[in-house]
Amino acid sequence: MTARFTVLASGSSGNATLLQVNGFGLLIDCGLHARFLGARLAAVGASWKSVHAVILTHTHGDHWRDTTLAQLRAENIPLYAHPAQLNHLATAGPSFDPLHRADLTRTYADGQPLELTPGLVCRPVRVSHDSDPTFAFRFDYHDGGDGPAWAVGHASDLGCASEELVDLFAGVDVLAVEYNHCERMERASSRPAFLVERVLSDEGHLSNRQAADLTRAVAARSGPGFPSHLVQLHLSRDCNHPFLAESAGRNALAEFNPSAVVITARQDVPARGVTLTRRPDAARRAEPQSIPFAAPAFAPSAFRTQPQPVLPGFEVA
Repeated sequence: MTARFTVLASGSSGNATLLQVNGFGLLIDCGLHARFLGARLAAVGASWKSVHAVILTHTHGDHWRDTTLAQLRAENIPLYAHPAQLNHLATAGPSFDPLHRADLTRTYADGQPLELTPGLVCRPVRVSHDSDPTFAFRFDYHDGGDGPAWAVGHASDLGCASEELVDLFAGVDVLAVEYNHCERMERASSRPAFLVERVLSDEGHLSNRQAADLTRAVAARSGPGFPSHLVQLHLSRDCNHPFLAESAGRNALAEFNPSAVVITARQDVPARGVTLTRRPDAARRAEPQSIPFAAPAFAPSAFRTQPQPVLPGFEVA
């Protein structure tokens, strides 16, 4: 079984991640121009022919591009999204209609497991962000053994964490989560006050401190040695620094898994890929650690508003 997780681009100018499993390629978001995304795929030894599906976290413009929707239609690649997200794309992306008419749009639902290819199951969970709805994902691969062979947690944009999210990510091998900004740098920046407040709000982006709290809570809720990799996403170019994010991540893991690898994803080049395989102790991934831990006060779940009206044909089946 061959599997690999690679962030192709991460930041406010475009986001895309490639998850490869036994010849099946899944893009998590497609926020680069199709030509640039093709170049990033080539840089990691893949191509558009390696992509068999795309799943969308939310509809902010750095997570999808109209040119990429056109590429999906040309390559006959299906797009998975929440019905409200498809509703938005129908009005915002001229290339969406040909994709939809070609029967290449699929839906997912909050909390409902979705098998994307044999053995690979995605569970979406809604998170707090000002593109409603926005989702985090957990991907589990089942190889017939005891429990998942491996698991990945992915949350690229969120303003605050929740107990539900910690539960979702407990026991993952790879924790890919937003480390967007340093609060001090954000407040001292020359950005307009409304933008600063938006970023710092519960519907904005995670700071290094908030992301570290989430990382620490996930590690405490997981078995020894999990997660083995922390992948830091969506760093601000203006209000963060890779060293600050990496230090926060390493400190968060120091108590529970100091040997974990920390990868800080960048906007301009693909990050180092992570090979995914069944560990000998995979069955212990969900055993909470016995080290005393003062957990941060996360809300029971992310805010949940009524979903946007859905256009006919975009309902969840």
